[in-house]
Amino acid sequence: MPCAAHAIAVGDRLDELGPETDAVLVTFTDDTNLTRYVERTSLPYRVVRDPDRRGYWAYGLGRGSVARVWGLRALRRYLQLVRPGGRLKPSRPTEDPLQLGGDFVIGPDGVLEYGYWGAGPDDRPGIEELMDAARPAP
Repeated sequence: MPCAAHAIAVGDRLDELGPETDAVLVTFTDDTNLTRYVERTSLPYRVVRDPDRRGYWAYGLGRGSVARVWGLRALRRYLQLVRPGGRLKPSRPTEDPLQLGGDFVIGPDGVLEYGYWGAGPDDRPGIEELMDAARPAP
């Protein structure tokens, strides 16, 4: 699933972009995970599924290496979650953990105006960078 904190931050600031801006979160997760994600995050924009990942591949979003996805940074995060008081819930993987994500801004004419291709599961542009890219030109 996409990074919830990132998706929520965009949702919290969506009104800054004006009514002509439409945000969409695209994921390849299964229906059960998607339903839980939408309920948990209460995003104020559409969330759609791309189960065969054609959109991911069309935008050049490849797969990360095992070392990058499951490297030291990810290990530290999981250790934070499993220590006393952490909130890690073990589950059987239903997704491709190596699939990389990205953030894109597409103009009203359908042309890609901004793209950020993540190098790992936690690699996203700063929220200010993304908001600046999405703001309509004056």
